[in-house]
Amino acid sequence: MKDMLDQLEARRQIARKGGGDARIAAQHKRGKLTARERIDLLLDSGSFEEFDMFVQHRCTDFGMEKQKVPGDGVVTGWGTVNGRTVFVYAKDFTVFGGSLSETHAQKIMKIQDMALKMRAPIIGLIDSGGARIQEGVASLGGFAEVFKRNVQASGVIPQISVIMGPCAGGDVYSPAMTDFIFMVRDTSYMFVTGPDVVKTVTNETVTAEELGGAKVHTTRSSIADAAFDNDVEALLQVRRLIDYLPANNQAGSPELPSFDVPDRVDMSLDTLIPDSATKPYDIRELILKTVDEGDFFEIQEAFARNIITGFGRMEGRTVGFVANQPMVLAGVLDSDASRKAARFVRFCNAFDIPIVTFVDVPGFLPGTAQEYGGLIKHGAKLLFAYSQCTVPLVTIITRKAYGGAYDVMASKHIGADVNYAWPTAQIAVMGAKGAVEIIFRGGDAETIAAQTKAYEDRFMSPFVAAERGYIDEVIMPHSTRRRVARALAMLRTKQTEAPWRKHDNIPL
Repeated sequence: MKDMLDQLEARRQIARKGGGDARIAAQHKRGKLTARERIDLLLDSGSFEEFDMFVQHRCTDFGMEKQKVPGDGVVTGWGTVNGRTVFVYAKDFTVFGGSLSETHAQKIMKIQDMALKMRAPIIGLIDSGGARIQEGVASLGGFAEVFKRNVQASGVIPQISVIMGPCAGGDVYSPAMTDFIFMVRDTSYMFVTGPDVVKTVTNETVTAEELGGAKVHTTRSSIADAAFDNDVEALLQVRRLIDYLPANNQAGSPELPSFDVPDRVDMSLDTLIPDSATKPYDIRELILKTVDEGDFFEIQEAFARNIITGFGRMEGRTVGFVANQPMVLAGVLDSDASRKAARFVRFCNAFDIPIVTFVDVPGFLPGTAQEYGGLIKHGAKLLFAYSQCTVPLVTIITRKAYGGAYDVMASKHIGADVNYAWPTAQIAVMGAKGAVEIIFRGGDAETIAAQTKAYEDRFMSPFVAAERGYIDEVIMPHSTRRRVARALAMLRTKQTEAPWRKHDNIPL
């Protein structure tokens, strides 16, 4: 018996070494942790239960039968994050460059299936050279099986991808279908075709970082939701995100103990809005002074910065926040901001997370670049997302709410449950000066000035909308947290019914 136990431990030691000491040292030299080190950091200490440690590939082509490593380039299993069950797989770059083989894919598929059956989140740590060329179509088939499971799990369990090294070719599409993607600066990149192929086909000379580095995907393509300086920071932030997310689409928002009272007032909010309507202010200050203990996890902070999306808590329960940011482009809605917010709203709705929307929007961004780029359809995505929501929706208009952007930003008309406005709110088709110049076209300066004042007095206030019931209440800014907390508490039992359909046809 002792011999068998010793043999088991010896096999385990070999498997845990992955590609061996030399390759582990090379991984560390690049500033990267190994697959197992990453899992140890991500999960609660001692909670990891590994599956398929001894699985090996079955390929016999190109001398592969002589190159077999237990685990076959991916570590899979489950554990806990702050006591909550999660499933995880981590590609091991020290074994065949983390490339995907038939058996490698089967290990991932098993974990995906288990996560879906257990209705628990799944996290993928990606550090891979793509498909294992020696296995040809078997490798491609493995990718497709993984992709299909990503789709089946979408909207049922949270799926998170952390890009911690190369992620190219077929490997990019699994993360692309997950809910959140995080990257590590300087050591991770994502692209469909690498720099060499780009050079051959288009004659462009570009580095891997320029083509698909963290900066590109967090600021330009919007593929990644955030980037961090190193593996440790990335994994700790994933742990923080998991605390905000429900285990599945029926579990409801997680609730943590809160030491912040729901009726807290903040008198500084009464002076947040500047006297000048054209002067910016930071809407993030309002979010931080509204959420529990000023704790806010922002999503896609570096992309479309004219709108803010992220998670906070109210009375300990997770809430999604969407807010126009006057500090960037005056908080205007453009194609990028619309897409960013629409995706976030749809995630919250899929996982039964209430949404609070802070509105200060002067309209949609004009110009040929926006129109040629499909602003109409991109703006419709956000309108569609809000209109489709069945979760509690609370909206607060702080200053401008002009034109079609007023409708789109969770207005009462498209389904918001509770709509508040600050006394500084201006709800109108457009700004006073532009409106008067159209109505009194050709008038002299004195007439224009007088009519602008009259227009502001008549329309540029929340009370016209309140008179019609479009605004439920005009509230004092300092009472925003108390009002939002009470509204969300009242809406906890919200139920809605929609006509049956196979699925919608969102304007993609």
